[in-house]
Amino acid sequence: MNVELFYPILLESSGVCIDSREVVEGSVFFAFTGSSFNAAQNARQAIDRGAIAVIVEDAAFAAPQDKIFRVDSTLVFLQQLARFHRKHLNIPVIGLTGSNGKTTSKELIHAVLSQHFRTQYTKGNFNNHIGVPLSLLSVRAEHQIAVIEMGANHQGEIAFLCEIARPTFGYITNFGKAHLEGFGGLEGVIKGKSELYDYLKSEGATALVNQEDTLQVAKMEGYQPAIRFGVHSGQYLFTPLEEDRYIGISFEGQKAISNLTGAYNFSNLSAAVALGLHFGVPLQKIKEGIEQYVPSNMRSQVVTKDHHTLVLDTYNANPSSMKEALANFSQFQGSKCAVLGAMKELGEYSMQEHADIYGLAQKSGLERIITVGVEFAQVGAQNENYSDVYELIEGLNRNPIKEQNILIKGSRGTALEKCLENL
Repeated sequence: MNVELFYPILLESSGVCIDSREVVEGSVFFAFTGSSFNAAQNARQAIDRGAIAVIVEDAAFAAPQDKIFRVDSTLVFLQQLARFHRKHLNIPVIGLTGSNGKTTSKELIHAVLSQHFRTQYTKGNFNNHIGVPLSLLSVRAEHQIAVIEMGANHQGEIAFLCEIARPTFGYITNFGKAHLEGFGGLEGVIKGKSELYDYLKSEGATALVNQEDTLQVAKMEGYQPAIRFGVHSGQYLFTPLEEDRYIGISFEGQKAISNLTGAYNFSNLSAAVALGLHFGVPLQKIKEGIEQYVPSNMRSQVVTKDHHTLVLDTYNANPSSMKEALANFSQFQGSKCAVLGAMKELGEYSMQEHADIYGLAQKSGLERIITVGVEFAQVGAQNENYSDVYELIEGLNRNPIKEQNILIKGSRGTALEKCLENL
């Protein structure tokens, strides 16, 4: 099947999916094949459920007369289709990456821009070699701006995703100690994330630069076109605010308090406001976008349960974000307990980074520290350490947390959110 020939079918469709359970009337189903599954087996069922086309690799299930088309690689065809579709999108495409805060930034940017424009954006965490094409294919003629999140854990991946998404605007939230194993250390992280800068420079695209980040400033010194924001310098100047644990921002005589906790979210707010101002979103609408956004993805999310105040940050964790979370949590008034899950993908840096974080937790004025994962046990966190979340749940049933404030922070693989019902 040729991408150009298939493109009219995409335009007629109601959307694209890779899960047969999500097939709806008018959709296109991409049937992926793996070592232990073959979604092509669901091709006929997808057509019966209303799919207008199915893409398969297995010739045994192909039926062009019924719009079940065979390709050499479902993944490659998906990516090629996204590239072809991108060429037909004559709208601003904002690409963003970074070690921490990229999903929160993406959602805040969408919250602000969607107040004034028909804005499409990456849903959930669809930010890899499959998710980026799917996000692009969800952008349709009615949309005026697209916000595409790009994630990576190895060098070369951001460059590849840029070639698919072709961002006209780009933003790197920060450079931190995330995916150290895949990137080969912090310098590798910086090099890998900076592939977005390399793409912007090669295309003369616009960079969004946080003037408070010395590394961003150094890498983009003198570059134009650029939108620069900061507290002390830049085209747009912002002032951080805080009310009752929630972070806010002051800009051009306007004030907005978000539903996010943590001073580290100020830069995420600033990026969203800067883009809103650049694109001409009225001040009142920017304020409404910031204040109406409610995190629901276990990122910097504050929840009250019984007599506890919970800070849920269980979607992911790395040394940089863990440090910021502990610093913020230590400022909470009242007794405090931190439940810290192991940080993954650190490779040879794992033991030292877990030791550093545990040591920091011990100095953060916490009444109780609970750790989950052998990684913490290996660095001396023996007093209250559990091997996994299920062992943690048993421990909490025996010894409930009595502290007023509870921080729950860990990598996705630790799945700490499973303990919430036991608090």
